[in-house]
Amino acid sequence: MAIPGVGIVTATAIAATVTDPGQFRSGRQFAAWLGLTPQQHSTGGKTQLGGISKQGDRYLRRLLVVGATAVIRHTKDKPTPMANWIRALMTKKPFRVVSVALANKLARIAWVVLTRKETYRSYELTA
Repeated sequence: MAIPGVGIVTATAIAATVTDPGQFRSGRQFAAWLGLTPQQHSTGGKTQLGGISKQGDRYLRRLLVVGATAVIRHTKDKPTPMANWIRALMTKKPFRVVSVALANKLARIAWVVLTRKETYRSYELTA
């Protein structure tokens, strides 16, 4: 629950759905399992990415996207690395695309927290 955008409902849903986080080799594979990565339409050496694949658990994906939307709305003026990343992406992409990208990032963070069995540590300010 320490991850921004992940509340009690999302945390318990992830814990209940993902019994063994070691079955995924990486956070990207976990995000792909949830359907938060773009579909790939490649031919002739050209890589073209489309919308999200929508594979996997619809409920978890929806919870992560809603949580990401809340994070975007509440961190606009904060000087955190995640807020800086969100602001940079918002200059180039529409709001919904940014919220799905942040949901992808939150899923990867959740996978790391689950596999390492640690608590989430947000950014550290260096003096």
